[in-house]
Amino acid sequence: MASDSDHDDGPGEAGVGEPSALSRALRRYVEARQASLTEARQLLGVNEFDARALLFIAGHPRSRPTSLREYLGITSAGVTALIDRLEERGAVRREVDPHDRRVNRLTVTVDLSAEPWSALTRFDAAFERALAASADGDAERLAALLETLTDDAAG
Repeated sequence: MASDSDHDDGPGEAGVGEPSALSRALRRYVEARQASLTEARQLLGVNEFDARALLFIAGHPRSRPTSLREYLGITSAGVTALIDRLEERGAVRREVDPHDRRVNRLTVTVDLSAEPWSALTRFDAAFERALAASADGDAERLAALLETLTDDAAG
């Protein structure tokens, strides 16, 4: 039978002690966001890469397949198959770049703010609304702290 000491509750080093309240809150945020995205992918019938691709293209309109490939860390063949799937579903469109006919540009063709596609952004939208309702300056101070801590941790 395993003891409590046999279980790893997450990142950390032996002897560091319990995670801070901020670390626990960040872990909870990451887990809640991931659960929301998993639920959205199941609802939409798309895999993780397809969902990440849609969100990337929406945030980077008219991006090139090369940019998407670099973002997702997949092969050229993989990104081509992914774009083919999304195009077949009517979720994205390839357009020839008017300045370089060898280049395709990608555009999201579904409304990510409308059902059912809004499921992909629902958690982030709710989080932004909650941030907007927080005390003035709290979000900016927390963002600055997180940037500093992330830079320190990343080395």
